[in-house]
Amino acid sequence: MSGFSVLIVGPSWVGDMLMAQSLFKALAARHPGIALDVLAPEWSHGILARMPEVRRALVAPFGHGRFALAQRWRLGRELSAVGYDQAIVLPNSWKSALVPYFAGIPQRTGYLGEFRHGLLNDARRLDHRSSPKLVERYAALALPPSPSRRGAGSEGATSVPQPQLTVLPEAQRASLSRLGLSLDRTVLALCPGAEFGPAKRWPEAHYAAVARSKLEAGWQVWLFGSARDRPVTEAIRRLADGCVDLAGRTTLEESVDLLACGAAVVSNDSGLMHIAAAVEVPVFAVYGSTDPGYTPPLSGRARVLRLGLECSPCFKRVCPLGHMDCLNQLMPEKVLEALPT
Repeated sequence: MSGFSVLIVGPSWVGDMLMAQSLFKALAARHPGIALDVLAPEWSHGILARMPEVRRALVAPFGHGRFALAQRWRLGRELSAVGYDQAIVLPNSWKSALVPYFAGIPQRTGYLGEFRHGLLNDARRLDHRSSPKLVERYAALALPPSPSRRGAGSEGATSVPQPQLTVLPEAQRASLSRLGLSLDRTVLALCPGAEFGPAKRWPEAHYAAVARSKLEAGWQVWLFGSARDRPVTEAIRRLADGCVDLAGRTTLEESVDLLACGAAVVSNDSGLMHIAAAVEVPVFAVYGSTDPGYTPPLSGRARVLRLGLECSPCFKRVCPLGHMDCLNQLMPEKVLEALPT
């Protein structure tokens, strides 16, 4: 292999994979002509296909949380033939650093995590204060190794390129046709799911109130989500007759093209929020238990809506106080006031 080549061990969450694109962009700027491959769960390959910096997506065949030592060793030995110059390991687990080690990749970069001395030979210590955002921490790994970065980690990540996914018009038209959708009326996209847990989900009744208002104004409302989000989207559809429920009916790659059709997107802090931000549509992101200072929507057209109560962000999957006021008290009127008319 000629030129500089890098293997990225990618994260397991949709939003994190979107933020990893800032690292890919930073590497491409530093190494023109780079060959950049990403080892990641198969579900993410449609997203990676929309990142022009990525040459190839490789399947990480390990089940979530599985050690699978023999499988990791075999994959590492297979990848040793590629001759990568560097590996960058984004997850913090010990096992995530095994494949680059078994592949004999000469420079193995990542943050110190679960006893990874030896597995990583370019281990950076994270400075949370200098890099409060996850995207900054990822992008900082594109910097060359130095004694100071081994001690302080993320310093120098002052200019972080924003994620930007490619929208394919032909694929977009095909998705619209397959799902019986048209663009004859303004589209409001709602993304009411969040796999992390209910403490990140704005109430269905609030989403429905927003949907009813826009339907009455002549808009069309599309509900996005995975098959797991169907109970949430079905509840919204029952409360707001006329919504189009797309939950579980689209791939992530199709969601890229369809979210790009929206005049506005209202979303919880979720992977779909990050996708919408990366196709540069106006995003109105509702935050409750999580922190927009850590994982904000990365777009100049995004606006964060939150109450900022004393108890938030708590980063819990379920509200530890039992009331979820951080989202329940964020009323639909506040979101409607922010949306375009």
